[in-house]
Amino acid sequence: MMTALALARRGLGRVWPNPAVGCVVLDSDGAVAGRGWTQPGGRPHGETEALRRAGDAARNGSAYVSFEPCAHHGETPPCADALIEAGIARAVIATEDPDPRVSGAGIARLEKAGIEVVVGVGRRDAERLNAGFMKRVIEGRPLVTLKCATTLDGRIATHTGESRWITGEVARSWGHGLRACHDAVLTGATTVRTDDPELTCRLQGMGMFSPLRVVLDSRLTTPLTSKVVVTAHDHPTWIMTLAGAEDDRKAAFLESGVEVIEVDSDHDGRPDAGTVLGVLAQRGVTRVLAEGGGRVAAALLRADAVDRIAWFRAPGIIGGDGVPVAEAFGVDGLGQMAAFERRHSFSAGRDCLEIYEREGGGGAQG
Repeated sequence: MMTALALARRGLGRVWPNPAVGCVVLDSDGAVAGRGWTQPGGRPHGETEALRRAGDAARNGSAYVSFEPCAHHGETPPCADALIEAGIARAVIATEDPDPRVSGAGIARLEKAGIEVVVGVGRRDAERLNAGFMKRVIEGRPLVTLKCATTLDGRIATHTGESRWITGEVARSWGHGLRACHDAVLTGATTVRTDDPELTCRLQGMGMFSPLRVVLDSRLTTPLTSKVVVTAHDHPTWIMTLAGAEDDRKAAFLESGVEVIEVDSDHDGRPDAGTVLGVLAQRGVTRVLAEGGGRVAAALLRADAVDRIAWFRAPGIIGGDGVPVAEAFGVDGLGQMAAFERRHSFSAGRDCLEIYEREGGGGAQG
């Protein structure tokens, strides 16, 4: 099962709206006959890939699957049926699928066909791995990881706006790795205007792992010459804006390949974070990496929508006139703080990376 989970992890950031699933098929003697994982775009599924590689060796063998096999007809036939037709005798499944179209039906179909089914092996790791998919199905929003790159005193720029580069090359390369395992990267129009980021994965050989780019822009002030707009035909880009934007401006973005989506406003007259996340979930996004400035961080924290934090910390201090990692978001007492638990700490060259998860979140794998 640990191998199946490791295979599933390869799909993170590339298979939405589907879960990332890994499968290992053993022959009747217990030898590995086939391995598979969900392919880019969500198809083929992991079970189908593993069975294809196993061929006739799957008959009377076992399948270890990191997520309940689907039981409904979508763009591909049900994986439960594929396992039955392959003639496996035993299926070991890490966790059930909360999707109402499946939710136990895949397991029931296997059992009805006379296959021995074991459920729960590696459950905790499987649920962590697909926490984004499960949150989208159960709560109607994607998993949100807030990425911060700051000084020791939590500053993301000097008072003049200079921010390149607070962290070093190793930390920046790890940041690209984070993009590669998320469905979408979220930022604000101010960050686009100030830094003109490309928001792609630029690790060697991993350009195809670049996520969907989402910009929060109340009044469509994002420059048409910005990198996210100029490259929109090559890398999908959505702008979330408020209703009433100028038609000519919207048309210019559409011509550039950017999709413009209108959403409700919050009390500050900006795109409402909860609404934005709900729209992303409706469109299938399961994992979001937030890379905006202090305004975006504050909006997500105010909405209680930050599940994990990836905090890169450089060994320097700017001082009180520097730009803070998060703007004010309504904390009057210590009991109102956004509370997290530190899960991991790593050296990243001269910097460090700390991984936090909201209290009670159950771990930060995947």
